[in-house]
Amino acid sequence: MEKIEKDYKNSYKATEKELVSLAVYNVGYQKCSPLYQWGPGIRNHYLIHHIISGKGQLKSNHKSYRLQAGDSFLIYPGTETIYAADGEEPWEYAWVGFNGYDASVILQATDFTPECPVIVQTPYGEDITRQLLHIYDARGNDFESAVEMTGRLYTALALYLKGAKHMPVQNNYHTYVQKAMEYIAAHYSYPITVKDIADYVGLSRSHLFRSFEIVLSLSPKEYLTQFRIKEACYLLSQTSLSVTAVANSVGFESSLYFSKAFKKAKGMSPKDYKQKKQGEI
Repeated sequence: MEKIEKDYKNSYKATEKELVSLAVYNVGYQKCSPLYQWGPGIRNHYLIHHIISGKGQLKSNHKSYRLQAGDSFLIYPGTETIYAADGEEPWEYAWVGFNGYDASVILQATDFTPECPVIVQTPYGEDITRQLLHIYDARGNDFESAVEMTGRLYTALALYLKGAKHMPVQNNYHTYVQKAMEYIAAHYSYPITVKDIADYVGLSRSHLFRSFEIVLSLSPKEYLTQFRIKEACYLLSQTSLSVTAVANSVGFESSLYFSKAFKKAKGMSPKDYKQKKQGEI
């Protein structure tokens, strides 16, 4: 008896993106109808599709690619893209959209490039499919789900790194920023300064500033503040700590300065944020 395959689409869009380094924006899997098309359009985040079965076409940066089961393609933020299923053998794929400070650093170590955003016959393809489906299974807007989705995403991206055929030459700016980010993640709860970060990386403050501006379009101080605010959001929403205790826990020596910085970033006071989030639980 001939098997009848129906088209389907299962997708999830995250509304809370509290994680700084890497956050899942959307995830899903789809069996497309013949000639099903998305675009032309752009995304404001990275978007990986891994093809499970069938065929289709991608158009990106004025280039066309015919793709099939086992291939992967990456849409870069701000890049006009069209992709469409084949008319006779429409593709089935799993996808994940994401962004964050780690995203560009990790993707540079894969075989994806803006000039050629496809990987033909992706190594570890079955494992990648499995991890993308695991991300979907972990979907949810609570902090626990966000952490699990991001953990699964790191695992999926690690498979692309593991399968990379080229050994990328690390851009010094990205290397410096990555090292600074690691230091901040380990020491943000202490009253560290930009000079402390620069000393750890082995740069002058001006060189560190330039590295951050090139890679993240942020200053080191802005990144440090954003990182602390994100951590504060978790403590305010998930614990019974007072605003002063939260401020101390994320490296602000003054609760007044913390409140001003928090309100500037989130549009409300830490107290109001805490009441709003804990009221939703």
